Amino acid sequence: MKRGIVYAFVAAVLFGVSTPLAKRLVGEVPALVLAGLLYASSGVGLLVVLAGRAIGASGSRAIAFPARGDWRWLAGAIALGGVAGPVALMFGLARSAASTASLLLNLEAVFTALIAWFMFRENFDRRIALGLAVIVAGGLVLVWAPIESGGTTLGLLLIVAACLCWGIDNNLTRRISAADAIVIAALKGLIAGAINLALAFALGYRLPALVPWAGAAAVGFFGYGVSLVLYVLALRHLGAARAGAYFSVAPFFGALLAIALQHEPVTWQLAIAGTLMAAGVWLHISERHSHEHAHASMQHAHSHVHDEHHRHAHAFDWDGREPHAHPHEHAPIVHTHPHYPDVHHRHPH
Repeated sequence: MKRGIVYAFVAAVLFGVSTPLAKRLVGEVPALVLAGLLYASSGVGLLVVLAGRAIGASGSRAIAFPARGDWRWLAGAIALGGVAGPVALMFGLARSAASTASLLLNLEAVFTALIAWFMFRENFDRRIALGLAVIVAGGLVLVWAPIESGGTTLGLLLIVAACLCWGIDNNLTRRISAADAIVIAALKGLIAGAINLALAFALGYRLPALVPWAGAAAVGFFGYGVSLVLYVLALRHLGAARAGAYFSVAPFFGALLAIALQHEPVTWQLAIAGTLMAAGVWLHISERHSHEHAHASMQHAHSHVHDEHHRHAHAFDWDGREPHAHPHEHAPIVHTHPHYPDVHHRHPH
């Protein structure tokens, strides 16, 4: 659980600071081209990481590719989270103040949680629901006063649409989060980046000059690539709703950086929205969930260490490295411990 929280928070920092940095690039790079460069750069960078890891692994079983039935979930995640979402965000950023956009991005956590609870039946309680309600209230403060907070209604609606796309994407990615996180993020970056750039070229856009291109590549690799890898790991450990809640601290880092770099004003809307969203995040962070639960027999493959949920023999010569990935079976077990709805705790209540 603690590892998942760390993954989510570091992912949030990286993505949060990428929003005002992308805002600075919008004036130099067309929105569709920028969306393509951000994702393509993340995909290429992670592909290099995978190649380096394969060379250094010396044949170790270190990668768990998505299973055959998981590819449809990955395709949906790429279409919504890798193509539609970032395009909507880039066009929204062009019409909104970066600090306002950064805070409004907290709605991604709301959409993620609602879809997880009511479509994928992920467990939640009153405390979690109250936290989401407080975050929604913070978002409404921004929407009700778009002119004073430095944006237009269309720009804010486009950012809301991006959040909805990512909320669906997060739940689809949760379905395949047991697979290798770098593989998932690299595929999403490469495919989404190629599609966005192809659309941009078809509409007559061209690649930018070297300096903004390099800036987009750096923001894309860290803010989209590395951040997504860590977020997939958080989904594996925490489930979609909780990972989304922890990740919702991202806009606070984005807003702070926007104010520092672009000298945007600290308005009363930002202060109230920030306070409400911080309270909602605290309600999520302070949750404790523990009860007796049963694990049915299960067979799957994912990166793991030999903890209490992974006490299995190996049908191959194991060199002792952990974590490693291979198909393995979980024996039935009944026990009690604090847990979140991770890949091993998606049980009914």
